[in-house]
Amino acid sequence: MDKSSVIQPRQAEFNLAILNGEEISLPTDDLYIPPNALKIFLESFEGPLDLLLYFIKKQNLNILEIDVSKITDQYVQYIELMEKIQFDLVGEYLVMAAYLTEIKSRMMLPKEFDDENEEDDPRAELIRRLQEYERYKEASNNLEELPRINRDFYVASSALPEFESKESLPSVDLNQIAQVFAELIERQKLNVSHVIEFEKLSTREKMTYILGLLVDEKYLDFYRICLKEDGKIGIIVNFLAMLELVKDSLINIIQSEDFGQIHLSAKEEIH
Repeated sequence: MDKSSVIQPRQAEFNLAILNGEEISLPTDDLYIPPNALKIFLESFEGPLDLLLYFIKKQNLNILEIDVSKITDQYVQYIELMEKIQFDLVGEYLVMAAYLTEIKSRMMLPKEFDDENEEDDPRAELIRRLQEYERYKEASNNLEELPRINRDFYVASSALPEFESKESLPSVDLNQIAQVFAELIERQKLNVSHVIEFEKLSTREKMTYILGLLVDEKYLDFYRICLKEDGKIGIIVNFLAMLELVKDSLINIIQSEDFGQIHLSAKEEIH
């Protein structure tokens, strides 16, 4: 809500503006001001207590010794003016006006004293609320006065150049490097490596090979079919091929004694 100085109901006493800290009034009664001809932006209040505290401080009064009657009259006059200018903002201020009027009425009633306790001051609750609001407002103002970034000062920033780190090489004697290199060469000689290649030996091919030999010969020594270039794997493959031929009833195996010589003979059908 807009803040203005105390304004009387009659137009002749209205303080319409403040110029250089001095109130400007229009004393004439016959001055006509068209409705909505002028809008004035004044200091704003944060609520009913803020407006009430403004009236108290304007008159240099102590909160504990406020003149409720005088303050109430000024408050109501301000509300009446605001009803004409901005009616939608007056709601919460009317509640405070009613509360002040109640206190004013209680202050005007004859005081009755009890034998044990004196009558409570009708202003006590209002004073407590004003003191509490004043503390919060003062704390808020103190915070507002603190330097604020991007309002009171700005942080200077600039792009830094890319930093390239340089690694320092150790100081090593050339002879030491040569000695270490020679040791690595000697150590490498100890690492003997070889590649194991898979020998492509087919059991089916060996079966065909054995049957081919038995076509011309009646008996065949097992070791004769084992070629030297086939190695140990060749012996195994030949043995498997021999077993496959026996299973297929194509050859016979002849061994006269345990661990004796193995001979192969073909069935009568393949001759």
